[in-house]
Amino acid sequence: MLVGLPKEIKNHEYRVGLTPASVRELTQHGHRVLVQTGAGAAIGLSDDQYLAAGATLAQDAAQVYAAAEMIVKVKEPQAHECALLRPGQILYTYLHLAPDPEQTAALVKSGAVCIAYETITGPGGGLPLLAPMSEVAGRMAVQAGAAHLEKSKGGMGVLLGGVPGVPAAHVVILGAGVVGTHALQMAVGMGARVTVLDKNVDRLRQLDLIFGNRISTLYSSSHSVEEAVLDAELVVGGVLIPGAAAPKLVTRSMISNMKPGAVVVDVAIDQGGCFETSHATTHAEPTFVVDGVVHYCVANMPGAVARTSTFALNNATITHAVTLADKGWQQALKDNPHLKNGLNVAHGHVTYEAVARALGYAYVPADSLLG
Repeated sequence: MLVGLPKEIKNHEYRVGLTPASVRELTQHGHRVLVQTGAGAAIGLSDDQYLAAGATLAQDAAQVYAAAEMIVKVKEPQAHECALLRPGQILYTYLHLAPDPEQTAALVKSGAVCIAYETITGPGGGLPLLAPMSEVAGRMAVQAGAAHLEKSKGGMGVLLGGVPGVPAAHVVILGAGVVGTHALQMAVGMGARVTVLDKNVDRLRQLDLIFGNRISTLYSSSHSVEEAVLDAELVVGGVLIPGAAAPKLVTRSMISNMKPGAVVVDVAIDQGGCFETSHATTHAEPTFVVDGVVHYCVANMPGAVARTSTFALNNATITHAVTLADKGWQQALKDNPHLKNGLNVAHGHVTYEAVARALGYAYVPADSLLG
């Protein structure tokens, strides 16, 4: 199979879908890889390294899309990239379709076979291709929140960990999954006072056993969320319903009653966000203010640490990439129900139920397209 690697073009997105090591894995399986010139240059992955791994180079993205049978990316295709896709071509990347009707319509129109990293499941449960970026985003959320609590960045002028004689900031984390756990580790490490909320009491018990009296755990309800948020200096939203739009746990009323200069970091913004006042931002302009509260809602947070993120992502994605190239998408999905869960759009149909429900499409089960 001819696999294509275009350069990412989203604002301040420097990650790359395949490292030279991943290209080598594909070429050793007998596949060809066409890499757009400069695809990994921003993070120190040179064209010469790709050539040494067995790739060939293309001067622009149009050449890559025109030639490749499978496109491997990091972020969802932008509008003009969607227009380059063709019927039957495999697109393997993050998609986050539920809050994005324009992209969904473009992918449906393209007729391409669109496999989303974020809905591929694992044998032990969870979302193994989403997990590495959730780990990065969870840790970054606390770094970003701490920075934007500084007065010069619009915050109230509070040091997250305090100092002797001055209390630490209160960090509230919504969701005890991968994002929440890594945010929790960072916040505790920086000396903050931390509260984590979740509906999974067993998960809260696990965190309590690990962190003991260094954290507080609360069962998530409208009342407990409101009480915690109103007392917080920093709120991290890390709630996920796989493939579906994120629930709006924090209302505009709650935001308007928060402390002036408090910060909210919405890690769920790729799925529409879990704060009612959220809208996606970029690394170029990462924040906006609503009712005196600083909102950090960057939709590709891990792109800021693109080298770390790229290698972590490739560790998770390359096995399925090789499988898709070896077997073709239909046989690969037949053989692996977890990979089949990644199929979101194919041949003009929406094949992921949560996306179909969120956007009003007829749901067509993946099995009906596998022959």
